[in-house]
Amino acid sequence: MNNYETIAAYYTLHRDEIVGFVAMRIGNADEAQDLVQDVFVRLLRSDKLISSTTLPALVFTMARNVVIDWFRRHRVLEEYEHYIVGSGDRNESMESVISARELMERMERTLARLAPECGEAYRLHIYDGMQVGQIAKEMQQPYRAVEYRIGQARRAVRAALSRAV
Repeated sequence: MNNYETIAAYYTLHRDEIVGFVAMRIGNADEAQDLVQDVFVRLLRSDKLISSTTLPALVFTMARNVVIDWFRRHRVLEEYEHYIVGSGDRNESMESVISARELMERMERTLARLAPECGEAYRLHIYDGMQVGQIAKEMQQPYRAVEYRIGQARRAVRAALSRAV
């Protein structure tokens, strides 16, 4: 069985279980389905050797990481929403919140197009406020490689957001 067949068979048998795992953590079944789909798309794009023995642990690890990323994105957005709502005119505030959501979505789409390591390093740096050295240790990557990846992600996000504004 090749990777595609192994992943497809696992998806068919365990999709609902994984969606439940994610939905229970984020509290939104529709978004959970989207996140689980992202997990399996990443698996299908992966060039790593995947076996039926390692796949369950890999899927749940990836699902857990996707949930963590989801919370990071929503925490930043909620902080911005609270700042905007508390800082002025209600109509202007709602427009700002909608704009912030659109910009966050555009940023996440841009990061999704980059190599996974670039997106992960950028998210750790921006959402968690981690320094490059800390990110390098967590990702078990050389300092210069992490610095380069964050730079790539910054350039891509800056270009995407400048087109939006």
